[in-house]
Amino acid sequence: MASLGLRLKAVATSTLRSGAAATTLSRPCSFELAKRSRGFCSEPENDVPTSGIGRPLAKILKELNKKVPDSAIKTRVEDGFAMKYIPWHTVNRIMNLHAPEWSGEVRSVTYSPDGNTVTVAYRVTLYGTDAEIYRESTGTTSVNDKGYGDAVQKAEAMAFRRACARLGLGLHLYHEDAL
Repeated sequence: MASLGLRLKAVATSTLRSGAAATTLSRPCSFELAKRSRGFCSEPENDVPTSGIGRPLAKILKELNKKVPDSAIKTRVEDGFAMKYIPWHTVNRIMNLHAPEWSGEVRSVTYSPDGNTVTVAYRVTLYGTDAEIYRESTGTTSVNDKGYGDAVQKAEAMAFRRACARLGLGLHLYHEDAL
């Protein structure tokens, strides 16, 4: 299951009230960003080095498409094959760094008719100053799988990582053998 979405949004300069004084923002900011920053948007010379806040979607996607450092990549053996992956908590940190205005949600949890597997569908949405985009993916695991965490947790982590890969994060791991 895969889903793609893109929605453009208008960006305008806003006036916000902070206490008794009105503050006019000198550059476009989303309402949520302005609300989180207590009514102020930093000027370019005062920017905090967070790479995603208040940026066009293309710049966020460019950052997410960069190669993930080898130190963040783990390897596990499955069915006799070594598989490289990025742990979900590392993916979460990378998303927070490069796309701090992202959101994620579980869209569905489905058990197979025989009850042996569970599939989770997950959506990741990125919010840029000019547009928002989402990608969905699924993760399926055996309910009898031994190891850390329950089956739904494992399937959700798998679906989350795959949805982020559809946005470019760690995508190089899926085709590096072909390079």
